[in-house]
Amino acid sequence: MKEMERQRRSQASNVLPVLRTKAEARQYYDRISTIYDYLTGAFERRFAERALERLSIKEGESVLEIGFGSGYCLKRIAFSTDVTGKAHGIDISTGMLNVTRRKLIKSGLLDRVQLCCGDGSNLPYVDSAFDAAFMSYTLELFDTDDIPRVLEEVLRVLKPKGRLGLVGMSKENGKSTMLRLYEWAHRKWPKYIDCRPIYIEQSLRDTGYEIRSREKAKLFGLPNEIVVAVKA
Repeated sequence: MKEMERQRRSQASNVLPVLRTKAEARQYYDRISTIYDYLTGAFERRFAERALERLSIKEGESVLEIGFGSGYCLKRIAFSTDVTGKAHGIDISTGMLNVTRRKLIKSGLLDRVQLCCGDGSNLPYVDSAFDAAFMSYTLELFDTDDIPRVLEEVLRVLKPKGRLGLVGMSKENGKSTMLRLYEWAHRKWPKYIDCRPIYIEQSLRDTGYEIRSREKAKLFGLPNEIVVAVKA
């Protein structure tokens, strides 16, 4: 049993590395922040919305989004928590933070949201602060060694039985042709195609989460997963 568990854990780390630094990532997302919605938003939103539905955010809850980007999901979270709850967002890019702040002001939601510029592998929040957390196409942006650190940090700031909703590119749906082509492109242009498929479910299990639901999906032929896990 121990050998099987060790093999499963080693599988989760058997993914391509991220070859750009966090400083380079910050600069890149600062540059594209004003056009980010046109680049990726429309393609990823339907799966992000489905993941938020599975997360079942309730009025009065405190919810954290890590890597909120241009703020589309964070706005939906703020609507769901209502005036009795609170949405929190952390992102490495000040450009994304500024874009999101403008959207929240325009929507009249800024007073429901607390924004922070920071790193998901070192969350500036106290233990057991949140009822739920959310990541949409974010975990696969972290380098392999950082993935368990991020998940451990989320585990720390979640309340007992707190929920984590995740959507992202996955290696667990099988080795499709599109997946191999995408990984080739990641190797060739690592600073521009900076995310890559990862073992989402296994990474969660390895960190101590209990899987509540898992759904497979495909985006342009690439395997994706929508997972909701609970702090065990």
